[in-house]
Amino acid sequence: MADGDPGRVLVVGEALVDVRVRDGERTEHPGGSPLNIAVGLGRLGLPTTLGAQVGDDRHGAAVTAHLEHSGVRLLRLPPHHDTATATATLRDNGSATYDFDITWNPVQLPDPAGFRLVHVGSIGATLLPGASAVRGLVRAAASAGVPVSIDPNVRPSLTPDIDQVRVLVEEMLELASVVKLSDEDAEVLWPGQALETVVSTLAGAPSEPLVAVTRGGEGAVLAAGERRQRVAAPPVQVADTIGAGDSFMSALLAGLLQHDLLSPRTLTTDETAGDTLAWLGALAIGAAAVTCSRPGADPPWINELPALAGGPSADPEAVSS
Repeated sequence: MADGDPGRVLVVGEALVDVRVRDGERTEHPGGSPLNIAVGLGRLGLPTTLGAQVGDDRHGAAVTAHLEHSGVRLLRLPPHHDTATATATLRDNGSATYDFDITWNPVQLPDPAGFRLVHVGSIGATLLPGASAVRGLVRAAASAGVPVSIDPNVRPSLTPDIDQVRVLVEEMLELASVVKLSDEDAEVLWPGQALETVVSTLAGAPSEPLVAVTRGGEGAVLAAGERRQRVAAPPVQVADTIGAGDSFMSALLAGLLQHDLLSPRTLTTDETAGDTLAWLGALAIGAAAVTCSRPGADPPWINELPALAGGPSADPEAVSS
C-alpha cells in the first residue's frame, strides 16, 4: 500500500454496522469505535483515512456512504469478508450491551510513514490475529516519528482473555502520544488498581503521552506529566451513550492537531499548560455531550463545536452551540 499523505490522519480498526434494539424496535447504523473516531475527525475538518475490512454487501454500502458523507476516505483492507455487525441492546438508562459478529484478520496495513497521526484501538487493537498486525503498525509509526493515539475500548465479551489483551495493549500504550480510556477500561485491564495509579503509570511512559480518562456522568480527567485536570460533565438529556467516548476522542485529537499541541512540552512545562488541558477537556467532553443528546453514534460537526476554532484561548464553557 502507498505511503501516507502528510496532511491526513490514519485510523485503523473495525468498521461495522450497529444494530440497536430498544423496546423491541430494531434500527441499523454504521459504527465501530475506529469508524466513529474517523467520522468525528472528518466532521471536525481533519482529512482522515480509515483502514478497515468492509465487505461488498448491503452493510458495506451503508458504511461506505456514511464515511463519504463525513468526508472520510475508506481504505479497504484485505482479505474481504461480509461487513461486521454489533448488536447493541439498550437499557432504560441509555447504556448498552453488545453482541458481535466480526472477523478481524487484515494481511496488509498501510505504511504509516508520512501520515500526520495514526490512531488505533478497540477490537482492531485487541482481537487476534489482526491485533498483531496493528501492534506492528504502531511500532512502525513510532519508529517513523509519526504520533500514535490509542483508545483500548476493551470488549471482554469478544476478547475474554484479558491477560492476552493487556499484553497486546500495554506495548502500544508505551509508544503512544495520546491515550484515552474509560474508567471501566482501567478496571478491566488493571483490576483493583486505583484510577490515579493507572493514570500516573500511563502518563509516566517514555513517550510522555497525554492521558484522558472518561468517567461517564462524573466527567473526565486529563493528565500530562505531573499535571492533572478534571473536567465536569455538562448537563444533557441523554438519548443514549453509544459513541460518546469516540466523540470525546475525536474532539480531543482535533484540538491537539488543529492547534499543534502534541508536543509534550506544551502540556507539561509551558506556563499556559493548565489552561490548555482545561480547554482540551472541555472541548472533548462537550463533543461527547452532543453525541449523548441524540440516538446512536452521531458525532458533532465543526459548527457544533465553535471553541475548536478558537483554540485554548476560547471560553472553555462555550464548547458547543
